[in-house]
Amino acid sequence: MTSLTYEEVFEAAVRIILIEEHSITISLNENTLSIRFPTTRKLAEYLQIPHYYVLPYFAMMEKDGMITRVERVGISTTEKGTKKLFKLMATKFLKESKATLGAALFEELRRRVGTDS
Repeated sequence: MTSLTYEEVFEAAVRIILIEEHSITISLNENTLSIRFPTTRKLAEYLQIPHYYVLPYFAMMEKDGMITRVERVGISTTEKGTKKLFKLMATKFLKESKATLGAALFEELRRRVGTDS
C-alpha cells in the first residue's frame, strides 16, 4: 500500500487549488475561515494512486480535526486544517498564493487565520 502523510495530502491539495485550478473556495463566518478541499477522487488522481488509498487518510484527518466532511457538500478544512494549509501556502507556495488571491487579500487572510509572520 502507498504510504502518505498529512503533509503530502495537504501539499497536493494546495497544488491542485493554486496551480491546477487557480481557484480557492473560502467560507467565512464570524469566528472561522475554512477552505474547500479537493475531492478525494481529484486528490487520488493527482497523486496517481487508487481512490481507495486516499480514503483512510481523509478519515484520519477528520478524526484529528484537520478537515470536516459533509455528504453531498464536500470536504473543508477546520480551524486547525486551515492553519496548516495557510502555512504551506505562505512557505512553499507564496508566489502562487498571492497570484491567485492577490497579495493584500492573502496577507489579510493569513492574519485572520493566525499564520502571519
